Amino acid sequence: MEELKQTTEVKKGIYLCYTGNEYRVLFTALDSRDHKTEVVVYQSVADEQIWVRAKEEFLGEKEIDGEKKPRFTFSREEEEESWEHKYKRALADYQNLLKATVKDKEDFAKYALTDFLHNVLPVYDHLKLSMSGLSEAEGKNPWVEGVRHVLKQFKDVLAQHGIEEISTVGEKFDHHTMDALDGNGETVKQEIMPGYKLNGKVIRPAKVIVE
Repeated sequence: MEELKQTTEVKKGIYLCYTGNEYRVLFTALDSRDHKTEVVVYQSVADEQIWVRAKEEFLGEKEIDGEKKPRFTFSREEEEESWEHKYKRALADYQNLLKATVKDKEDFAKYALTDFLHNVLPVYDHLKLSMSGLSEAEGKNPWVEGVRHVLKQFKDVLAQHGIEEISTVGEKFDHHTMDALDGNGETVKQEIMPGYKLNGKVIRPAKVIVE
């Protein structure tokens, strides 16, 4: 490690305090009370808190365990950022903010339907349930055909808005998209309640029995 150099002048840079903490000298100034006493304005590298101390004291010594040590020792110079670099960094931060704002708006638009779907999907589920268990003769009833047509329209509309039903029966159990109500196996035996995704995000896990 490069040996620390003590200085009798206070210049901008990083200084090591006798406590082991690092500080950044910002500038020197005159005390407004007498317009003569020089003070040093410096900043903690760790938490950026600003401090002010008389220059004489800043360059003075501190007695520690009977031994006098410099209160602050010059450690290294700190390269100042050019205005061009500061501008480019600020511009990059602004562009990142714009991108984040656009993404937030897109995410809001994608998932704003979630609460509404939690109310609508049970209606869709009940319609599907009403079609299950019908006899062959009942399935030919014109009224049943009409309900099937409504169900198809319902499914198409949901698909157009990014809603997809989670495949379950015969599939390998996936704890990310399913909740197992019974069984200890890895294959889905029965679906108790359908699950759904909205634009790839699970909004309701499927309730299943595994074997």
